[in-house]
Amino acid sequence: MITTTMIEMALSHVDDPDLGQSLTQLGMIENIAVDGNKVSFDLVLTTPACPMKKRMTDDCVNAIHEYVDENAEVTVNLTSRQQEQPDPHDFVPGVKHVIVVASGKGGVGKSTVAVNLAISLAKTGASVGLMDADIYGPSIPMMFNLGQEDVIGEEHNGKTYMLPIERYGIKLMSIGFLVDPDRALAWRGPMAAGALKQLAGDTWWGEIDYLVVDMPPGTGDVQLTLAQTLPVTGAVIVSTPQRVALADVVRGVELFQNPALNIPVLGFVENMAYFTPAELPDHKYYIFGKEGCKQLAEEMKVPLLGEIPLVQSIAESGDSGKPVALWTENETPESKAFMTVAENTIREICKLG
Repeated sequence: MITTTMIEMALSHVDDPDLGQSLTQLGMIENIAVDGNKVSFDLVLTTPACPMKKRMTDDCVNAIHEYVDENAEVTVNLTSRQQEQPDPHDFVPGVKHVIVVASGKGGVGKSTVAVNLAISLAKTGASVGLMDADIYGPSIPMMFNLGQEDVIGEEHNGKTYMLPIERYGIKLMSIGFLVDPDRALAWRGPMAAGALKQLAGDTWWGEIDYLVVDMPPGTGDVQLTLAQTLPVTGAVIVSTPQRVALADVVRGVELFQNPALNIPVLGFVENMAYFTPAELPDHKYYIFGKEGCKQLAEEMKVPLLGEIPLVQSIAESGDSGKPVALWTENETPESKAFMTVAENTIREICKLG
């Protein structure tokens, strides 16, 4: 005899592919009903267009067959708590262009690219904001030599907004300014998505040309909700040359090409493209493979915005809170590489009209 407890136990073995926590822990399973060997329940998504919904549905069915009854007839009802969305432009009044910097997986240097892209855009004379939406691992405070900051409120149009922190000419907002950096954020998907929407909607950016958004790694519910919330001009996708990383790039492109988003992919940035020793600045060693991102860009007909070398100075400059793109005297290959990415990003935005 199948019971609801047995179903709950079986579904506790199914994880959200991006968050790595079980669907039951995340509160995504509701209204379990059992009638003989017929089982039904609701799988609650943050948004109906969640790109991982088929995988989660299949995993739920397989778990019940494995842990409860292989003959069980399972019906998964996909629902969502999505509320009516306001006009995305109302979230960031005064912002001309929103550029999301994304990656299919973590560890590819997405935040490093986002920070140095923002600074390079500002060096062209543009006014720039940078929003740290990597809610589980905010790194922008450290990369700008900041910690928990006293965020000031200011009223505009009858609503109190948070004012971003300014550093190196960039307007900054991060969840890291508002929470204890020594405590991990154990938020489930809908909670994380809600916090990011509030972070975006309650910050007063003023009149700026570009808002660069450092997205959470992955291609799940949280990323999709944030991309739907903001009036995104285009996406920059970061990868390393390895084939395993490039496979996740394809998922990233599919996320933004999802009919629910239809966001232009401005191009790819290949990080850690090659190693150049300081004593041999004209030499390139392709440690992780050669031009993998370039080849994928040609196959997918997506621009390659630039190649960033693997050099110690980039990591050290981020750790010290003085990103390498700030270097203006005796321009280095690293700072030039990020400026190339910025210039090509602007060029692709101009093509959009």
